[in-house]
Amino acid sequence: QVQLVESGGGSVQAGGSLRLSCAASGPTRSRRCMAWFRKAPGKEREGVAGLYIGGPDTYYADFVKGRFAISQDNAKNTLYLQMNTLVPEDTAMYYCAAHGRSWECASGSWSAGYEYWGQGTQVTVSS
Repeated sequence: QVQLVESGGGSVQAGGSLRLSCAASGPTRSRRCMAWFRKAPGKEREGVAGLYIGGPDTYYADFVKGRFAISQDNAKNTLYLQMNTLVPEDTAMYYCAAHGRSWECASGSWSAGYEYWGQGTQVTVSS
């Protein structure tokens, strides 16, 4: 069973940075695709960034391109989200997610169909 535990959230002022971490455990075959999602109050959950753990490609939602960076440390089984130039609109609960259908994220289809979810970490950006 895959388990995902996020950390690193907090409160920052606009323009600041945070780095989120997601510690993953469980069968690697079940977490070939990993991603970060977020959900703000009153809004639908949206994909932020994703990757295929077996390849170099990373994928981003348009609203974070150039500001956020997703990365992985396979030796530590940890997924990261470096968030720079934060704005109040980035305020949300951020979730780590995973699934094992590698053919999907390897081809760029990264933002749907996740089976495993963490409990979330809150990010609050003040103006």
